[in-house]
Amino acid sequence: MLTRTKLALGTALFALAPSLAFADEVASPDGRIVVEVDADGEGKPFYRVTRDGEEVISYSTLGFNLTDGDPLRRNFEVVGVTRAQADETWEQPWGERRFVRDHHRAMTVTFAEKNDAPRSFSVQVRVFDDGFGFRYEFPQQPGWDVARIADELTEFNLSVSGTAWWIPAGDWNRYEYLYETTPIDAVSTAHTPITMVTDTGLHLSFHEAALVDYSGMWLKRIAGTRFRATLSPSSRGAKVVRELPFHTPWRTVRMSDDPGGLVESDIDLNLNEPNKLGDVSWFEPHKYIGIWWEMHLEDSSWASGPKHGATTENAKKYIDFAAANGFRGILIEGWNVGWDGNWFGNGRDYSFTQAYPDFDIEEVARYAAEKGVRIIGHHETGGNIEVYERQLEDGFALYERLGIDAVKSGYVADAGGIIACNADEADPCAEEIFEWHDGQRMAQHHLNVVKAAARHRIAVNPHEPIKDTGLRRTYPNWVSREGARGAEYDAWAVPKNDPGHVPELVYTRMLSGPMDYTPGVLSLEGRGATQPDLSSTLARQLAFYVVIYSPIQMAADLPENLAAWPQGLDFIKRVAVDWDESHLLAGEVGKYAVFARRERGGDAWYLGGVTDEEPRDVSLSLDFLSPDTEYVATIWEDGEGADGMGDNRHAMNVREVIVRKGDTLDIGMARAGGFAAEIKFSGE
Repeated sequence: MLTRTKLALGTALFALAPSLAFADEVASPDGRIVVEVDADGEGKPFYRVTRDGEEVISYSTLGFNLTDGDPLRRNFEVVGVTRAQADETWEQPWGERRFVRDHHRAMTVTFAEKNDAPRSFSVQVRVFDDGFGFRYEFPQQPGWDVARIADELTEFNLSVSGTAWWIPAGDWNRYEYLYETTPIDAVSTAHTPITMVTDTGLHLSFHEAALVDYSGMWLKRIAGTRFRATLSPSSRGAKVVRELPFHTPWRTVRMSDDPGGLVESDIDLNLNEPNKLGDVSWFEPHKYIGIWWEMHLEDSSWASGPKHGATTENAKKYIDFAAANGFRGILIEGWNVGWDGNWFGNGRDYSFTQAYPDFDIEEVARYAAEKGVRIIGHHETGGNIEVYERQLEDGFALYERLGIDAVKSGYVADAGGIIACNADEADPCAEEIFEWHDGQRMAQHHLNVVKAAARHRIAVNPHEPIKDTGLRRTYPNWVSREGARGAEYDAWAVPKNDPGHVPELVYTRMLSGPMDYTPGVLSLEGRGATQPDLSSTLARQLAFYVVIYSPIQMAADLPENLAAWPQGLDFIKRVAVDWDESHLLAGEVGKYAVFARRERGGDAWYLGGVTDEEPRDVSLSLDFLSPDTEYVATIWEDGEGADGMGDNRHAMNVREVIVRKGDTLDIGMARAGGFAAEIKFSGE
């Protein structure tokens, strides 16, 4: 008689020997989420998900279309099931929290075709208390060496209705959009993470983890609330080409009764492999300033000439300000040859080792070291990875020699406009081809860059990147990235980032990982008199340092503007950038968010809150503080009459109050406003 065996295996994940069993279900450790995997009467693999006994995802098919063979879609049967479970805690070298618990139950279901030469694949599911993930695994098998995937047939057939927050996929501007808020059944094709709140209050977020050598997944609504995965395109026709054996990225779904459960979930990190780099203590989380905002204001230029921003003289001015105010880093953009003329979506003229004549990189590096400041290097590619990859090793070697241990890269090109090459025996670039920012070729490219940087002990922060899928666990020098509409849009865009944008980012883009939003525009001014100013109070700009997580944080404004608002600069200098723990104290998707984070290796807590165009009063429990301890809370809050959408945007109060565990902190936020707070032992 066939039986199923279940075994608890302590703190590690172990696969049990396959048992010839029918497909079954696997439940989360707390039993609330149940995932069923099976094949139907036509041999179509499918899955189904319930939570608390209520169906959340109904019958949803699994499979693939191929460019060179019959679809992996029907005529399959289950030939094996294995089970496992894990409960372990691992430590991040840096992050939102120091320790991460990986507690899940797992099941792997193997399918094979019912014919004389069966192809086979497995679906591995891991279920956590706050959601689940699954991936496809293709073993070595006779007669099938290479999979050429036209698209996935993975479905997410929702049994629920509600509201979705999303940005469009497959359009020209990569991930840089304001968020749409629509009914779930009005979504078109969306990037992930896409977040939903059902009519019953269930919070859901759909994403992927461990995107390695594969195309990024978009979610395309087929009909009603039925979605299907579709992969980012490729110049080769097949969206993914992989030699067997291989596995896909994980398809992940977070589930929670409240927004805090989404925000504090570590599913995507836990579905990535452990650190492959070993000791990365050479990376130090830090704050920085830079020759950057002035170009967005058009006070200076990236290109050479009379308005060139990256001059030796200007760099030294920024270095002096950084040294005087405790900023570890200074970003310098436009230092290298290639910015003249049309570089957007071009990048053919970039050098990553040759400076413009008015920028002495050796002298600037020497001066920075003398002042105790680190240069943050810059590698803009114009979307031309062929040119960048040829110079990658030389560029990183130069930075290593000069003591530059972090680099911001850029891929400014329209979606589908990444320039790469096909090689032949005589020419490594026999044919110029064009790829998407989140296609398989770019997944390969970004990991190649990260690995090359690690060999030179350099941290990487790409802009116009591929999306974050938790690979910072495996490669901890991949410290941040952009991947959303950031603060530069507040300089020149029409419209600028609206008041709800950051409260939407918290529950969407930020679920995937750190973002280099480049906050700290204390002047609250954009470009020129014809451009509307920022929808923000001064206190809101300070809140960004707690609300928007990144282990590198920029004070984006001009040095003279930072100095002009000393109370704001004081908080930026004091706030930590690396954390032992982080909690969402209060919030609602798309409307507001309040965080508390405890500094890494210390006892100080920092709080930050932001709201949309609605003013809000929040009453915050301080139960996270240590008992029997007196603290001083310093609060930077919207002042009387403050209005982030009006004329009184700089009104801000700074006050101190004695607090203890169990107390409640009452704070008001103006429209488009916010607050920040530091809570430290009263004796410090």
